[in-house]
Amino acid sequence: MTHTIELDGHSLVTPESIAIEVTTSGDIDINPEVSYLASEILPRLDDAAEGFKKGGSTAEIGGAVTILLHEVRNSVDVDVWRALIPIIQAHPVAKFFLEDPITKWSFERPRGYSGDAHLLDLIYRHPKTVGQVAAASPLGREVYEFTSHAPSSFANCDRRDILARFVDETAARVGRDAEVLSFAAGHLREAEVSTAHADGTLGRWVAVDQDPLSIAEIEASYAGTTVQPVKGSVRDLFATKLDLGTFDLVYASGLYDYLADKVAVKLTQRLAQLVKPGGTFLFANYSHPIVVDGYLETFMDWTLLLRSDEDIRRIALEAVGEEDWIVGTFYGENRNIVYATLTRR
Repeated sequence: MTHTIELDGHSLVTPESIAIEVTTSGDIDINPEVSYLASEILPRLDDAAEGFKKGGSTAEIGGAVTILLHEVRNSVDVDVWRALIPIIQAHPVAKFFLEDPITKWSFERPRGYSGDAHLLDLIYRHPKTVGQVAAASPLGREVYEFTSHAPSSFANCDRRDILARFVDETAARVGRDAEVLSFAAGHLREAEVSTAHADGTLGRWVAVDQDPLSIAEIEASYAGTTVQPVKGSVRDLFATKLDLGTFDLVYASGLYDYLADKVAVKLTQRLAQLVKPGGTFLFANYSHPIVVDGYLETFMDWTLLLRSDEDIRRIALEAVGEEDWIVGTFYGENRNIVYATLTRR
């Protein structure tokens, strides 16, 4: 079973936009190749299911399946891979993986969209998820140990720390009047590891998100601080419905993975308009190669648009050029996520 990729009805992330980006054009007959690959893949998934039943090593089983799906995904035409996804999702081994709180939450999408802030809390092993993890089955907790320590999970934690570092560096550069904007902020967990936030050395930290549950969590977590939650979406931003002001640092860390290039360029242009002279806009994107890509798209039903450093640099340059901006890129520690920085001259 696949799900609809939809946020709150006000987003430009739609099923159609994702499908266009991840599907190639052409009228090739993919059925014979799909049938052949399924006949190769399914017996190996049978072995994995049998391994779970016999109490085999969860890490070994999960690792083998992850590599299998990664190799298949990256060796076939994208249309063939998309046709294989529901076949893999329907395999009995899925029920074992879905005992994991991360996999289950992602696949079922309780908030109605992929990659929500609570999923990231599970990945962060945040204290607020302890009860949920404890309520999982023994096997589910074993799989959780595997998924929460996967390379992509490490990259998410690294991203949180990188964002906090940029905030702290901005506060050090500007002083107590520093203004920061997080767009599509989620639960703003980077604030928990920010020295500037802990010391109260920011003027304001505006956190925009379209999910009312995320806004409520930010309000509950950071009441009485300089954090200012604002409910708003990409569409609201494009329609100039958000009166946010200007900032020394603007960042969007978990949004570009779902945006087609033309929307990513437009969003970059709009957010760059909010950057003060000498300030920086940062955005992030999952990158190639990410070993868990096949697992994400099948058992977690979480489709991401992967981009290289060249891809995000092209988006940045198309959006703002280099006359008034210094554009740079860098990778996170394990290269699963790539970052673009645009600094206004």
